[in-house]
Order: sequence, then C-alpha cells, then structure tokens
Amino acid sequence: MTPEASLRSCGNRFEEISLNRRKRLFITGSFSAEEDASLMDMNSFSPMMPTSPLSMINQIKFEDEPDLKDLFITVDEPESHVTTIETFVTYRIITKTSRGEFDSSEFEVRRRYQDFLWLKGKLEEAHPTLIIPPLPEKFMVKGMVERFNDDFIETRRKALHKFLNRIADHPTLTFNEDFKIFLTAQAWELSSHKKQGPGLLSRMGQTVRAVASSMRGVKNRPEEFMQMNNFIELFSQKINLIDKISQRIYKEEREYFDEMKEYGPVHILWSASEEDLVDILKDVASCIDRCCKATEKRMSGLAEALLPVVHEYVLYSEMLMGVMKRRDQIQAELDSKVEALTYKKADADLLPEEIGKLEDKVECANNALKADWERWKQNMQNDIKLAFTDMAEENIHYYEQCLATWESFLTSQTNLHLEEASEDKP
Repeated sequence: MTPEASLRSCGNRFEEISLNRRKRLFITGSFSAEEDASLMDMNSFSPMMPTSPLSMINQIKFEDEPDLKDLFITVDEPESHVTTIETFVTYRIITKTSRGEFDSSEFEVRRRYQDFLWLKGKLEEAHPTLIIPPLPEKFMVKGMVERFNDDFIETRRKALHKFLNRIADHPTLTFNEDFKIFLTAQAWELSSHKKQGPGLLSRMGQTVRAVASSMRGVKNRPEEFMQMNNFIELFSQKINLIDKISQRIYKEEREYFDEMKEYGPVHILWSASEEDLVDILKDVASCIDRCCKATEKRMSGLAEALLPVVHEYVLYSEMLMGVMKRRDQIQAELDSKVEALTYKKADADLLPEEIGKLEDKVECANNALKADWERWKQNMQNDIKLAFTDMAEENIHYYEQCLATWESFLTSQTNLHLEEASEDKP
C-alpha cells in the first residue's frame, strides 16, 4: 500500500488542500512521505490527537526538501529538592526551536522524573503501536544503588537527555501535543494539564478491556508480526546477555584498576630498601602508573560509549514487547466483534459499523508499527555498530599504549645491560 493510500484508509483527505499550502506545511515536517507517512495513521483513532487533514499533512514534507532539524533540547543542571514529604531531583530542560506552532523560539523549564513518566504514558496512549523511546529505571541503574549520588544523577540526566531527543527526532512523536506542553509549560500549567486526563472510571474501563483482549489472545496474527515477535524475543535474549556480561567485565575492570593504583606505589616503597634495584623498580612503578591512567581512560570510554547503548536497547526490548501486546489487543478486539457477529451475540445492526471502524483501527495500528519498526531497526543497527567500533578503537589505543610503555621499559633495560657489559670489558 502506498503512503497516500494508507493515509486515505485512515480517513485523511489531501485533495482539498491547495498545492502551495501543502508544500509550505510539508516543509515543517522532518521525514519523507514515502518512508514514514503511515506512522501518522495512529492519530485517526487516538482521542488525544487531531484527525483533520491539516494536522496530518503538517507532519509530512516533500522528498526533495532538505532534512532540517528545527527542535533542539538540552537536559542539564540537576537540582535536589528536600521537602517534609519527599526528596527528589529536577532537571533543567532548554528547548530551542524555529517551529511556528511554538509561541517562542526558546523555553526553559524544570522537570522531575515523574513528569518524564507522565510524558511516556501519554505518548503510549496516543500512539499505542509506535516504538516510544525508553526511560531509565526509576530507582537503580546497573551497579549503582544510591539513588541520589552524583554518578546516578549524571547517568540519569544523560538518559533523560537522550529520551527527549529521540522523541524530537521521531517523525510523529515530535508533533505530539503533550510533548510540546512538556517542553514549554511552567510547573503549575503542567500540573493543571495532567489533571485533564481521563478519569479513574474511564481508565479502569480501558484496563479491563485491555486485559480481556489479552486473555482472549489473537487467533490469526499476520505472519509479518509473527516474524517481528520472534525477532524481538531473540533480540531480547541476546542483548540482555551482552548487557549482563558487559556490566560484569566493567566491574572486573574497575577492580583491576583499583588494584593497579596500589601496585605501583609498592614498587616505590620497595626501592627504598633495595639499593641495587632502585632504578628498575622506579621504572616499573612508572610503567604501571602510565598503564593505570590508560586503563582509567579505557574504562571511561567503555562507560560512555558502550554500556549506556547496550542497556538502552535492553530497555527497548521491553518496550517492543509492550508494543506487540498493544497491537495484539487491538486485533483481539476486532476478532471478538467478528465472532459476536458470526454467532449473533449482539445487535447485528450495530456490529457491522463497529467492525468497520475496528478494521480501520487495526490497519492503522499495523501500518504505524511496520513503518516505525523499520526505522527503529535501522537506528538500532547504526547505534550498535557505532558502539562496537568505538569500543574496538578504545581497546586498540589502550593496548598500543600499554605495549609501547613496556617496550620502552625493555629497551631501556637492554641498553643499560649493553652499557654495563661494555664497561666490564678490559
């Protein structure tokens, strides 16, 4: 199905908009119609998103238009807050943009982790079969137990920065109204907006329907989604194993580094009591010190380049499982209506209309997931390749440094031995 047909199937009509108006609106988007038009199909059945032709076309651009980045987000300056009830951390979020739908070109707000959780939930609600970027864990990042120590806060800050920028770079999520409010609203405005969400009874009803759908299961999941599910299961197993081993290696490297820091000074202390070995012991201590510094730099590279990427995709694997479950729930709802019509378990006059709407909903959900899936896979492959090549370069540089250090030591000792031998000759 072409992108245009896909959009028409979800009730979108482009013909009524003039070509000039279209082109001006297309430029405001950040992706090509050929690649990602179907990502917007979910808006047609999301109660939180507009479904007018204008809202749809505003998210697309012509293929010959340059890919212009018009939204820049920075997360920085974490700040601790202590109240009589709780202790929490807020982060400064600076947004710079040239988009016309924003009231200003720059915004500065402070948000706490709970606000990020709210945003993630709203994105999942509005776009159930799009792949929402994952948030870092609520209480603990691997190997860090203290919730408010500097390392934990900095690790979380970087993850939150990546979370928002992944949304900003997404061809559909970037135009989500709740995302805009998150970036621009002051604290009291955001709090007020949160209270406008669906009531408790409505949320309970949605939960009951979702559970009922998941219990029924999907009888005829399309083959392409079967393959997708198999890929996710295998990917989850492998990335979790790589994450676990990488974390263990990093822990052992840190223990090795701590031992090395003590190893060099021991040689210095020893040299004080060995007059004939003073020079060689000091040279060994110097080599160990240089290798120790190289090890620290390598560990820093590992912690910056590899571990966060691998762990992010561990969290992505969990997100993907949730996306597949939500897609199956949408299809299960359709299957139940078809079954009810077959056995006339409900009003036969109303069911055909409901089934038609659900068929459109399933098609939109499937199109959105298929388009986002290819985009996600490409991003994942690029991220993993870059992380592993960076790790390889770090390792090469590290071992070259250590090798050069010890070769220099051996060369100096060989030259010294030759000098001593020549002095001994009559």
